[in-house]
Amino acid sequence: MGTTTWILMFVAGTMFLVAMLAVAARKILGLRVGLMRAVLAGTFGVIAESVLGSTVQLEGHRPIQISLQLGVGVLIAMGFLALAEAVAPSGSLGGPMDWIGALRTRAARTHRYGQIMSIAVRHGLAAYVRGRGSANRRSDTAKLARNLRLALEEGGVTFVKLGQVMATRHDLLPPEFVTELSRLHNRVCPVPWERVREVLTEDFGRDPDTVFSRVDHQPVAAAAIAQVHRGQLRTGEEVAIKVQRPGILAVVERDLDIMRRLVSVLANRTRWGRAIGLADLADGFATALLDELDFRIEARNTAAILAADAAHGGGPIILPVAHEQLSTERVLILDWLDGIPLGSAGSLVAQRGLDPGALARTLLESLLRQIVADGVFHADPHPGNVLLLEDGRLALLDFGSVARLDAGLRAGLQHLLLAANSGDPAALRDALLEIVYCHDDVDKQRLERALGRFTVTNLADGSVPDMSVFSDLLVLTAEFGLEVPPEIAAVFRALLALEGTISGLTTEFNLVVEARRSALSLFTKQFTERSLPTMAASEMFALLPMLRRVPRRIDRITESLERGEFSVKVRVLADERERKIVTRLLHSALTAFLGGITGLMAVLLLGTTGGPAVTPDVSLHQIIGYHLLVVSSVLLLRVLFLITRQRT
Repeated sequence: MGTTTWILMFVAGTMFLVAMLAVAARKILGLRVGLMRAVLAGTFGVIAESVLGSTVQLEGHRPIQISLQLGVGVLIAMGFLALAEAVAPSGSLGGPMDWIGALRTRAARTHRYGQIMSIAVRHGLAAYVRGRGSANRRSDTAKLARNLRLALEEGGVTFVKLGQVMATRHDLLPPEFVTELSRLHNRVCPVPWERVREVLTEDFGRDPDTVFSRVDHQPVAAAAIAQVHRGQLRTGEEVAIKVQRPGILAVVERDLDIMRRLVSVLANRTRWGRAIGLADLADGFATALLDELDFRIEARNTAAILAADAAHGGGPIILPVAHEQLSTERVLILDWLDGIPLGSAGSLVAQRGLDPGALARTLLESLLRQIVADGVFHADPHPGNVLLLEDGRLALLDFGSVARLDAGLRAGLQHLLLAANSGDPAALRDALLEIVYCHDDVDKQRLERALGRFTVTNLADGSVPDMSVFSDLLVLTAEFGLEVPPEIAAVFRALLALEGTISGLTTEFNLVVEARRSALSLFTKQFTERSLPTMAASEMFALLPMLRRVPRRIDRITESLERGEFSVKVRVLADERERKIVTRLLHSALTAFLGGITGLMAVLLLGTTGGPAVTPDVSLHQIIGYHLLVVSSVLLLRVLFLITRQRT
């Protein structure tokens, strides 16, 4: 044979051996991997068995040497696959094109991460990011809060939004931080009309002039996420055109990725990060912010709020109408409302002779009705989202942040408000447990006593409660390990935001006192002479199927008792998931046991000095011991791989 033929045969044999080792390793581990990873595993296995073949020579015992080499090759291939799966699970890296994109993303993220860390260093926050800083005095805390606000403002829209959300968490942050973070705002310049026109053209798929007869090129408002232009449709309606800033989605997604990484570091390294549940707060914030960047969601939210309001015959608060057929992911078209943001209308209220207390009460009653009766409510009624119209009425804007409550949570909130009004600690405990996630070992008697102290301190006759009631209640739930659902947390945030809005109108309005009064009035209206028969009939119809079955079931139980055949069947491991868990545990335990026994036998055989001699230095017992050692390593490696994979 020629040299070329030998080379081709060698290459073919090597490829076959690589494939065989890769398949064997994959089958033993029970893992599906890509071609690249399988080739690398087989290649490392071939290299390992070749090295062993060149260092260990069993003259005259070629089959034994080959089996030992193959066993070591399979073991090395398995080890590579297990390590690769632990570092980068299958499918997480994608193909070569994905790798190029990932490298670009990593480079951009690294550059942005460097910018953020330099901002933290400039504002003296580097030590706190590493978990080494501490503020022992009140002046230190105030300075730290101010530096944090400045750093978040410099960080951009994502971090400003995060700070604004944190500013509503009176239950988690010291007052100094709440005060400073409440001052957060973005300083942004409007996007030129040419770029806005490009967004409109891309999203509409046609020239904006075919949709609008007129558009003011100068925006009436510009924020970090979007800006608003006034325009007129071809059909004649005056509209507000909300256009997302070009490229803002990519910026937010990149910053959210960095924020999650920073939050993970803070949650792991700092006590305060773990105490306030920073990771959960960041995840909820990221989801809400991404939803806010999809204006189609805002259009649907606007329609839902408007429909709920129309079901009550309308209300004193004006709501804009969204043109859903024209709205896209980056463009939202709303009916135009002439007015001034409430945060800038303080002097106009007095000039027009309007009653600030009446305006505040209207806002509160509208929000409470949305929460308690409708189950869909504006979750961010800050001063910029409330308009004072030309005719003196109020309007709500920006429904990008809307929360929903199901019937169970609404009923629980009603019970909570009624129990708080009556001052009954037991009823307050039961109502609270209706709206929170409760673990089985919570001390309900101690919780009732704590709520009794809370009631006496904050809600007793003669007391004048303020917004600290919500903070105290949230702190109390945290002390007992009760988890507040995101929907209920949104209710508290909305009320806190509304309190800030109302305080800009008047300082003589007590939101807690008025909320108790308005809630009772709202509940009373639900129980009218017309509604009571309807509610009673509805409940009766729901109970009828169960009531029909009760006599038959009682009869069957009594007959079984008479015959002495009454029994209770309990199915152990009835859940399929439980059976799978037990099966995996038994499989892992049995494999580990066999691996341990095989390894022990290998050690004993390797330690013996007798037995038939295969070579002058190696006996048959030792050869068998080496093989058993390979088998033991394979079994134990499979167990370790399965345990690691289940955890990840």
